[in-house]
Amino acid sequence: MKYLDEYRDQALAEPLLKELRKSVTKPFRVMEVCGTHTMSIFRSGLRTLLPEGIELISGPGCPVCVTSASHIDAILAMAELDNTRIALFGDLFRVPGSSGLSLANASAEGAKIDIVYSPMDCIGLAQKHPDELIVFLGVGFETTTPGIAATILAAKNSDIDNFVVFSTHKVMPPPLLALLDDPDLKIDGLLCPGHVSTIIGAGAYQPLADKYGLACVVGGFEPADILQALILLARQIASGEAKVENAYTRAVRWEGNSRAQTMVANIFEPVDMEWRGLGVIPASGLGTREEYCHFDAEKRLHIEFSSAEEPKGCRCGEILKGKENPPQCPLFGKRCTTATPIGPCMVSSEGTCAAFYKYAS
Repeated sequence: MKYLDEYRDQALAEPLLKELRKSVTKPFRVMEVCGTHTMSIFRSGLRTLLPEGIELISGPGCPVCVTSASHIDAILAMAELDNTRIALFGDLFRVPGSSGLSLANASAEGAKIDIVYSPMDCIGLAQKHPDELIVFLGVGFETTTPGIAATILAAKNSDIDNFVVFSTHKVMPPPLLALLDDPDLKIDGLLCPGHVSTIIGAGAYQPLADKYGLACVVGGFEPADILQALILLARQIASGEAKVENAYTRAVRWEGNSRAQTMVANIFEPVDMEWRGLGVIPASGLGTREEYCHFDAEKRLHIEFSSAEEPKGCRCGEILKGKENPPQCPLFGKRCTTATPIGPCMVSSEGTCAAFYKYAS
């Protein structure tokens, strides 16, 4: 807790806010690319404290939110299969597919679904239910992928035959490149994700600074962390100097975690992946390598994807691209609430719509 409490100290916030006010010499827009940043900014009330001229917008930093409708439909189809048990992290449980139904509805109808806290829990499920195929829903960015790779390796070493992973794993740099190629997106800096960066390292964002002249700062998640990152961004933007800085040195290194990177590379390989709102982005996802195809749900179950439309009126896609804020969605706070979510951005604990609804409505 030492590394959390000291960054939540209110006495630290005021001098940082003063320094931020001094550092802002012209208006600028910053995109935070992590759902945890989004929630922390809203929960701490930072938006109401920031000096005039700073605009924060949210990007595609919620892994549940960017999971495409076609992938959600495939997940719901798997839940209906005989002798199949779905295992997942809780955020995905209430995300509706194109039919409006979710895994919560499937569970109420008798589908076998387990919410787990670690992918390793699936090893126990596989041993407990030897006559069922345990399908773990691999939804996440680089932060969660090493644990899932380790689980696949553990299942192979233990000769567990009834465990597979449905991989919609995504990697962060490619969608940022796709976003920045859009001339309609006007941003001056990126608050780069802290959790992801513990794995891939701060150096992964150097191409963004080099190609787009974009200020990039890796930040932690407590109020003081975020303020420190914004100060560095403001100084870069004021000086016209675009570079990558690491304001989260207690957790992030420039080169990242090489051991985790190696484990992931041994189990997974880059594949094209569909993102909600962004379409198919080349080499932005991870699929299991051929030598581990026995643990690939898509191959074991011969899954076929069909095109799926977004719910009528839902603006999740535009919100994930940073082009709209939730209140601009005609469903927000009306048909779409945390109790009756229409889109995934209202379901996930890291979703921008959920943050606006809970803290800014």
